[in-house]
Amino acid sequence: MSSALDHAMIDKIAAEIDDELIGMRRDIHRHPDLAGEERRTSALVAERLRAAGLAVVTGVGGHGVVAVLDGAGEGPTVAYRADMDAVDDDELFDCAFASQVPGAAHLCGHDLHTAIGVGIALVLARLRKQLNGRVVFVFQPAEETCEGARAMIEDGVLERTAPREIYALHCGSNAVGTFAVGPGQPGQDRFRIELAGPGAADDAKRLVAMIDGLSTVGRPQTPGQLQQFMDDMQTPDGPLARFVYALSHSSSGDDGARVHAYLRAWPESRYAEIREEVRHWVDALPRGRVEFTEPPLPAMVCSPELNAAAASYLRGALGADAVMVLHAAYPFNGEDFAYFLHQVSGAMFYLGVANPEAGINGVPHSPEFAADEHAIGIGVRAMAGFLSHRLDALA
Repeated sequence: MSSALDHAMIDKIAAEIDDELIGMRRDIHRHPDLAGEERRTSALVAERLRAAGLAVVTGVGGHGVVAVLDGAGEGPTVAYRADMDAVDDDELFDCAFASQVPGAAHLCGHDLHTAIGVGIALVLARLRKQLNGRVVFVFQPAEETCEGARAMIEDGVLERTAPREIYALHCGSNAVGTFAVGPGQPGQDRFRIELAGPGAADDAKRLVAMIDGLSTVGRPQTPGQLQQFMDDMQTPDGPLARFVYALSHSSSGDDGARVHAYLRAWPESRYAEIREEVRHWVDALPRGRVEFTEPPLPAMVCSPELNAAAASYLRGALGADAVMVLHAAYPFNGEDFAYFLHQVSGAMFYLGVANPEAGINGVPHSPEFAADEHAIGIGVRAMAGFLSHRLDALA
C-alpha cells in the first residue's frame, strides 16, 4: 500500500487547523524564548503533539522535543526538524502580537517554523492509518547560538530514531506561495589576532582592512540589490558560485591590540585557503599571533538528489512557477542544521514569506522582519505531502 497521501485530504485537514496554527505562531511570537531558554515554547509544542497522539520526549539536548508518529503499516523513517529559539534583539515591525520580552524577538521566523512543524504533525496524525512508516519530528533549541543541533545529536536523537532522511524549512524573502531549493548555506570561521609592541594599534587597523578586503560580496541594502542576489543565486557558475564574506574589528590597550574576525565562504574548502593567507599576514609582523576557532562551523550541504525530488514534488503540488532552483548559497546566513545533514541525507527548503504589497519584507534577521502568515498553511500542506511522498519513495 502506498504511503503517499492525496493532496485534497491534506488540504482539507490543513485548512481546518489554519487558524489554530496562526494563533500558536502569534502566541510564540509574543513570548519569545532565547537560545537555551525554550521552556515555554517546548512545553507548548509537547502539549500539542501529545494531544495528537504522538510519542513525545522532552529535554533532548537541552529543551529539545522529539515526537514520533507511527503509521498504520511498517516502513522507513524520515525526520523533520524545526527550530524554536528567538533572536537576542528587539523587533521594529509593528504588529498586534509584538514581542512582550525586551531584548528577544522572532526575527528569523522560528515561530513560524515551530507552528509549521506542529501543523505537519497534526495533519499526518489525522491520516496515520494511510501511512506506512514513521515520521520523527525534531523541535530543536539553540539554533541561533549554533549549539542545539549538536547537543541533540550528542544526546542520541539520531541513534534512537535512525531516520533515513531529514528535512527542514526556513523562512525566505521569496514571495509567499513559493519555495526555493538550493545547495545549502556556508559555515563560519572565526579567529583572533593578538598583537604586541608600539605599532600594534596601527598593525591592527591595517589587518582589519586586509581581512575585510577578502570579501567578494556585500550585503544588499535595497530591494533592487536583494533581487539581484536572488537572480545571481539562480545562475549556474555565476558570481556567487564562490564567495567570501568577512567582517572584523580591532581594539587596543596598553598591552597591545587585538583583531576579532569572522567569515563565511563557499565552497567550504576556501576556509583552508583563507587561514593560510591570514597566517602569512600575521607571520610578517614582528609580534603577532593568530588563533582560529577549531573547527569552523560546517557548511550546510543539501543533497542534490533530494533537492531535485523536492522540486519535482512541489511543482506538481503547487504549480510549475511555485519553485525556484538556487545554484548558490546565500552568503550571509549559516545554519546548524548542517550538523544533522553531516549525519543524515536531507535538505532544507526556503519557504517564501514576503509580501511587499503588504509591507512584509520576509528578510530574516532584519529588525523589520515580518512574515505573511499565509505561508504557515502553505508550508504545512507542502511538507505533509512531501514527507508522505518520501515514505513511499523509500519503501
